[in-house]
Amino acid sequence: MTERLWNVPNILSLSRVPLTVALCACVEFQWWLPALVVFAVAALTDWLDGWWARKFNQTSAVGRALDPLTDKVLIGSAFIFLIPVADAGIAPWMVAVMLSRELLITGIRGMVESAGKKFGADWFGKLKTILQCVVLVAVLFLLTCRQYEWLAEWWDVALLRTYRVLLWAMLLATVGSGLQYLVKAYRALR
Repeated sequence: MTERLWNVPNILSLSRVPLTVALCACVEFQWWLPALVVFAVAALTDWLDGWWARKFNQTSAVGRALDPLTDKVLIGSAFIFLIPVADAGIAPWMVAVMLSRELLITGIRGMVESAGKKFGADWFGKLKTILQCVVLVAVLFLLTCRQYEWLAEWWDVALLRTYRVLLWAMLLATVGSGLQYLVKAYRALR
């Protein structure tokens, strides 16, 4: 039996591509509230495609590849577009670390799975993705609040400090999960 390419989970996954374009346009023009809304919708499609695939038994090899790929396009593009935004505090090296980890692990996953072994996401990789999303929501919320002057100065300082902690936690999870996947791949291919 052949898998259906056009099922609801795959369409939801693919919807993140135009949502990525919309998000990047919002960041480019510093439309922070619309950027926050677009990212929230994109994150919702990520949760919804997995839920739908499991609930209605529509999991597929295409979906297993498409879902993380469109996640990486969305999150990677958002961080790249936030680099020149001074208040975001995202340095190019941070994005280079994130993208290098994603490309390296995606390549290794392909090698391990082509050898006939399973190499799915684990809790550390999921934590990394959750932290990436939380950091993006936090920075877009912070930028929205600053644009519309919604926060008192002390709230702004507290939010900024929280955001920086989240940013560093995300970077540590990115590196840590990458190292864990390398060890896991070594053991699988040994």
